[in-house]
Amino acid sequence: MTRFSVLDLVPVNEGSTPGEALERAAAFASHAEALGFHRYWVAEHHGMAGIASAATAVVLAHIGRATSRIRIGAGGIMLPNHAPLLIAEQFGTLAALFPGRVDLGLGRAPGSDQRVAQAMRRTLTGGPDEFPRDVMELQAYFAGDARLGFQATPGAGEDVPLWILGSSLYGAQLAAALGLPYAFASHFAPGALDEAIAIYRRDFKPSAQLKYPYVMAGYNVFAADTDEEARLVATSMQQAFVRLRTGQPGKLQPPVPGYYESLPPQAQAMLADALNASTIGTQADVERDLAAFIRRTQVDEIILGGQIHDFDARKRSLEIAMTAAKAVSGGHEAAAAE
Repeated sequence: MTRFSVLDLVPVNEGSTPGEALERAAAFASHAEALGFHRYWVAEHHGMAGIASAATAVVLAHIGRATSRIRIGAGGIMLPNHAPLLIAEQFGTLAALFPGRVDLGLGRAPGSDQRVAQAMRRTLTGGPDEFPRDVMELQAYFAGDARLGFQATPGAGEDVPLWILGSSLYGAQLAAALGLPYAFASHFAPGALDEAIAIYRRDFKPSAQLKYPYVMAGYNVFAADTDEEARLVATSMQQAFVRLRTGQPGKLQPPVPGYYESLPPQAQAMLADALNASTIGTQADVERDLAAFIRRTQVDEIILGGQIHDFDARKRSLEIAMTAAKAVSGGHEAAAAE
């Protein structure tokens, strides 16, 4: 049965503060847990006024305290920004606080531009090209490998499953070689999804962590009780994409009626490409599109994104998404039993 999870960028709305965004994240995670979602991930971004999840491990501690059962984790930590030891300690601490609930997704992009990356790391020595070595070093810290000469504390011996994240074929190849679960960022870069999944499954080598390939894919849902409302709430994220691609990022803007229709054809085409793995509509639309996406990809898990400005509308969208997900999963269970 396909699992369903939630991805949160902790959006900072126009007119609100990072503190308010963090409080909404905790409330949204609690809502996701009550609805029955499997895991709740937060993504690392830096230097962006509209995203409050830069200190990802700290945010996860906040979310962990607001929940009791749902898995929490990073989707992901951009490992080139950090010394692997520090990440082992941070996520080892989270695992000690929330046993059996913590995941660690790892990406090789900086999650920022080069100016911010240099300010964070102080030097650009190493970086994305060292990503495989850094992942293996991180594995060694969690394993308490004696060859290191010291232990990460907290960290050594903690149960923190590692994931490889990606939006290209590179991550699929690395996840397969290391025998780790693979999460594809199809919620904003869906172009290589099918090829990446095929490569990962074909080349997967079992590991101590994972015997069989396991794939998660990102998917956006902007759901409401009417098509008109769904189209309206989706315009906040559409604005965010257009502003990001035109070098004008900022806080998440209120919805604008007719926004998509007002855009020039080039911008509409960009949005259609970037948000290809998305549904804007009612429960029936979400059910139809999720079922088609699962048939096409055969993914083990779908992680749902979709930034919505109004918090009540965002919670309602998540409720509709879970109702649709249950219907889709039930249908797949019935088909498998026949």
